[in-house]
Amino acid sequence: MPGVWQRHPRYSILILAVLATTLYLLVPIQHEGIAPPLFTMTDNDLPNRMERAHRIYDKVLKDRKVLIEKFGPSPKDIAAFPEDKAPWPPYTVWDFFPAAFNCPHEVERHGALGDGGKWVCGLSRVRDKPNCVVYSFGINYESSFEAEILRNTNYCEIWGYDFSVKSFGPEIPRENEHRTHFRAYGLSGEDKHGPEDKPPMYTLDTLMKLNGHDFIDILKIDIESWEFTTLVSMVKPYLESGKPLPFGQLQIELHLWHKSFEEILQWWEMLEEAGLRPFWTEPNLVYLNFNRDATSDLAEYSFINVKGTNAFIQDPPSHPTPGTTQ
Repeated sequence: MPGVWQRHPRYSILILAVLATTLYLLVPIQHEGIAPPLFTMTDNDLPNRMERAHRIYDKVLKDRKVLIEKFGPSPKDIAAFPEDKAPWPPYTVWDFFPAAFNCPHEVERHGALGDGGKWVCGLSRVRDKPNCVVYSFGINYESSFEAEILRNTNYCEIWGYDFSVKSFGPEIPRENEHRTHFRAYGLSGEDKHGPEDKPPMYTLDTLMKLNGHDFIDILKIDIESWEFTTLVSMVKPYLESGKPLPFGQLQIELHLWHKSFEEILQWWEMLEEAGLRPFWTEPNLVYLNFNRDATSDLAEYSFINVKGTNAFIQDPPSHPTPGTTQ
């Protein structure tokens, strides 16, 4: 008995044409002038995710140069917050510094919504890390961020510093108080802690030596505009020595008060040279709401350190099963 293909040759040709068209539409075609995709759905392991994030951020660096030429053409010609309607389209300094590096893990806000909370990349990576270290500068009796770090990790200990208060805030769970350490010190670019120095000020390196630390997993800084001079003093020695920064990620509030675009750009590029990449940002809208005539010159940023070795950019070495070799 003849098959359906023999009895209806026209239908068989039509079906073959439909199948060919479907396959043509499903298979991606690389057209001339169109860039290949930055990632594929198979890039699931950490090295591939990191490589993809670098490619995406490299494009932002090129776009920044284009934007500077457009509104400059040099950095000294650019106003951080233009006061008139020209040039058009309008811009602010924040447009030049998007948080465009893709965190290769979960991104989660820890702490209160609004003022106090911070965005962290991959806290799960240090949840069971035995020697997990967190430093927090700027407490102001609000410790919801620190409290959630303690609740969501098993071994992380937090060293808190703020000369304007006497302790962490009331949010710290009583059962986790033994994992907190507080001092009424300030963070500075140089040590000033003699008998006449009130409040006592310390560099990050000095505090780490006093605490017996050589690495900080998470570093939070909110020191009311002193972050610019402090980070210059903190970062430059590592750039000069070629050593990676001694922390895995940084949560910081930036205060652009009285800063020119050129100053901000130089400071930001110093952080990038040291290996810091921004993966999250949010403006401080509370400040803007209470200061209606102010510019939006306060913003929270979170950075991941892509140089050296840390839990957020590399998987820990696997350990062989006893009795086997690796």
